[in-house]
Amino acid sequence: MRGLGELEGEIMDRLWDWGRGTVRAIVDDINHSRSVAYTTVMTVADILHRKGWVRREKVNRAWVYEPVHSREWYTAALMQDALGSSNDRSAALLCFVEEMSSEDVAALDAALRSRDQSGPSGALK
Repeated sequence: MRGLGELEGEIMDRLWDWGRGTVRAIVDDINHSRSVAYTTVMTVADILHRKGWVRREKVNRAWVYEPVHSREWYTAALMQDALGSSNDRSAALLCFVEEMSSEDVAALDAALRSRDQSGPSGALK
């Protein structure tokens, strides 16, 4: 999976935070921190739609966009890609875990315990 570009990420961050939004709302929000053209955001939103990152619905004259996957799904996919690029997955995981905060280690431990209880498919045993 290829990661999101800078503007793609900014658009997706807003959609993940809001649940859904129009190009106008996204442009107005981005313009609080930097200048971006409406047509640029419209083009990138259309690209995100063609890539399957967002779905859209026509409401009056505007497209309303919403994410297809969660931010957490995207983060997990990036992590899977990074792990897949290693020749030694165990060593890569060990290096990753060694750099984790104690809070993240506790969260990972809880996730693994939850997975053990429900099985790899997510169904309860």
